[in-house]
Amino acid sequence: MRKTTTALASLAAGVLLLTACGASPNSRSADDAAGSEGENPSELVFAVVPTDNSEELEASFEPIVAAIEKETGIPTSIEAVSSNAGVIEAQVAERVDIAVYGAFSYYLAADVAEVTPVAMDQRTPESGSGAVQSFGVVAAGSDITSIEDVAGSDVCFTDPASTTGYLAPVAGLMSADIDPKNDINPIYAGSHDVAVTQMLAGDCDVAFVAGTFITDLLPARGVIEEGDTETIWTSPDIPGTPLVLGNWLSEDLRDSITTAVTSNYDAVTAAEAGLCEGAEREAPESWGDEYAGDMACEWGGTGAFAFEPADDADFDAIREICEKTNAEVCRSE
Repeated sequence: MRKTTTALASLAAGVLLLTACGASPNSRSADDAAGSEGENPSELVFAVVPTDNSEELEASFEPIVAAIEKETGIPTSIEAVSSNAGVIEAQVAERVDIAVYGAFSYYLAADVAEVTPVAMDQRTPESGSGAVQSFGVVAAGSDITSIEDVAGSDVCFTDPASTTGYLAPVAGLMSADIDPKNDINPIYAGSHDVAVTQMLAGDCDVAFVAGTFITDLLPARGVIEEGDTETIWTSPDIPGTPLVLGNWLSEDLRDSITTAVTSNYDAVTAAEAGLCEGAEREAPESWGDEYAGDMACEWGGTGAFAFEPADDADFDAIREICEKTNAEVCRSE
């Protein structure tokens, strides 16, 4: 391991977190994880990091798993792992074959595990629409009106391996001359939705989360309503959510998985193929007139239109943030 970071310090606990999630990826033997020489594994494990509603999150990935199973012929299970760090630890141990997490988690994972990004969220039919932003949000009427006001506050992050829930906000705080180690009291909520609800409950003064949770996901779930929160800071664009494969899988199998999620289906064609029968939703307006009235699957945790091809270079922006800030979470010992 070349990089030892604050985020990766929790990896040693990752295996224990995984065993609390039911049928753990760590229950596979090493032979099952990698397959025998030249053979595919008998099962694939797809890991996601749960939100406050884990059942809903897992259900949003079921059509993607169905697409993978249809293309590869290999049973694929969804595992809700307790944290980004837990997923990375499982990848180090070659117990998670496919994972979806933030761009910064990939930055951390790539340094310690043999993994490669093959796809990223495409939120609308427009290529590149998966880019996300981090929002700093406060309860309506808060005395905090800008990121410069955050000094001395209790701050809810998601976890130290999150792009929108930690790294980008740290860069923003440092740009405002706020030391994220000494000038605030950090609280790690574990997920974006919990960070927002804790903030609204008064457990912290400000929450830093992915902007889509404020603009789309939490309002759609009825967790927040217009006027509940105020946005006091917005980050520059951040690369979309990557889908990452273990390099221990054969090249042919990795190609098949990539084809399944980037070429064979999008949210609309997946619904047409019956991959989410009984759980379809109407295509949102943001997808344009071409899809007006069409039914679609929930396509991953962000409700994307599709996954589009990606590679390591697509996440250079994370490296640039780390180089610019020299943030402790990015830094080698």
